[in-house]
Amino acid sequence: MAITIKDVEHVAKLARLDLTQEEKENFTRQLGDVLKYVEQMNEIDTSNVEPLSHPIDFTNVMREDEIHYEQTKKELMANAPEEEDGFFKVPKIN
Repeated sequence: MAITIKDVEHVAKLARLDLTQEEKENFTRQLGDVLKYVEQMNEIDTSNVEPLSHPIDFTNVMREDEIHYEQTKKELMANAPEEEDGFFKVPKIN
């Protein structure tokens, strides 16, 4: 599958990006290179490769949760630009 400038323009429009003609050409080339690389990977025989969840064996990487310092509500509310009834006051969203 070849990437065209029209494809790049479409994605840029969806992302609300205003690209110059030079950027469009550059992204078209770069995305085409990525797809060529993916096509090369599809040619590799993986029939004898077992699926794995992670390339490195990890065991017991979890740690215990420990509270080092617990802030009081008064300390947390000191960061609020505005407060109402003990809560952060934020602008209404319509």
